[in-house]
Amino acid sequence: MPIGINCDMGESFGIYKMGNDVAIMPFVTIANVACGFHASDPSVMAQTVQLAKRHKVKVGAHPSLPDLVGFGRREMQIHPDEITDCIIYQVGALRGFLEREGVPLNHIKPHGALYGMAARSAEVASAIARAAMVFGVPLVGMSGTLQEEIYTAKGVAFIAEFYADLDYARDGSLIITREHAAVAPKAAAERVLRAIKDGVVKSIDGPDVGVRVESVCVHSDTPGAVEVAQAVHECLANYLD
Repeated sequence: MPIGINCDMGESFGIYKMGNDVAIMPFVTIANVACGFHASDPSVMAQTVQLAKRHKVKVGAHPSLPDLVGFGRREMQIHPDEITDCIIYQVGALRGFLEREGVPLNHIKPHGALYGMAARSAEVASAIARAAMVFGVPLVGMSGTLQEEIYTAKGVAFIAEFYADLDYARDGSLIITREHAAVAPKAAAERVLRAIKDGVVKSIDGPDVGVRVESVCVHSDTPGAVEVAQAVHECLANYLD
């Protein structure tokens, strides 16, 4: 598909299971794999890379703030240099598993609170860009934010994504919740189609806000995530056919 479907996955940890990666993998084209700071562990990372390889799904790193207890969805006051180091550390770990399987690192997509901070902080966005430059891969983010402005200014390739299962605020920012609410698969697919065709999404406050869609994100921990991913996959397949 010209417009890919990316999914945040590999987020189980030890005996704690998060999401159904096996069931959702056939409906996505890109896997954003957790790297241990908000979720995942070495074995989960290895298994997720192997699963993606079997399905011919591209793999990128999904690094986070060091917040395992809060699932990376709590903001932290952290020096930009430390952010860069945290990302390099996490991506380096994932790349080891990728190299063992002969799979290239496709991209980096910051997770949760770090993602939201980069959308409005030039310092945070710059710190993330510096880490991406080490690996020479694109960064995934939101169009029209400091993510796009700073990443591209640093010479890092940028992939604009749209969220099928999260709400947008009136100012176009993403509403990042500690726990994701369920969304109706048909409604998620319809809003994706509208975002692609019209370049807008209805904000939680009412007015439409502008968006650009080069990839669509679904979360493996959203209730009914498999059905949402399947509906979005079928919608894109029909639209782009």
